[in-house]
Amino acid sequence: MRILLQLFFAFIQVGLFSVGGGYAAIPLIQNQIVDIHGLMTLPEFTDLITIAEMTPGPISINSATFVGMRLAGIPGVLLCTLGCILPSFCICLALAHFYYKYRSFSGVQTVLSALRPAVVALIASAGLSILLLAIAPSGLAQSALADIHWVEVLVFLGALYLLRKRHPSAIAVIFGSGVVGTAAYALLGVL
Repeated sequence: MRILLQLFFAFIQVGLFSVGGGYAAIPLIQNQIVDIHGLMTLPEFTDLITIAEMTPGPISINSATFVGMRLAGIPGVLLCTLGCILPSFCICLALAHFYYKYRSFSGVQTVLSALRPAVVALIASAGLSILLLAIAPSGLAQSALADIHWVEVLVFLGALYLLRKRHPSAIAVIFGSGVVGTAAYALLGVL
């Protein structure tokens, strides 16, 4: 019962403070689940985020669902998902009312403009954390060149190049990255 309450209140906080959408919630979920409560290790959390990223739906909801299932089964799924959704639902209802009522005021536009850089920083922080964990699981500062996962580095650079220069479907890049990574590890005999 204690873990269910911990999960519910952790995801209430995530839902309350994850301004900017699902990707902005990842560092908050990590902070609550890995850092504060120690319910998962960082590699376990990263694996769940990877799965949540690949499944359809909002990443914050998927993450809440996977964390809840991993830690407390179906009751955990229900409470984590509810905790993640409830604050956003209530805030969105209130903000929608006030936005439509006061959207013509310049102060509203100023506040929205001021929040954009913070949202970008949260998303960049989440992406950088996952990237660094993928290429150097023991931490970039402690890793020697031999400890770096070069296959992941090359797959990342290839995917980044394709996305920036060729503009393919993101689904094709995700699928292709999985195929290339699996083939590379199979050829190297690591699997």
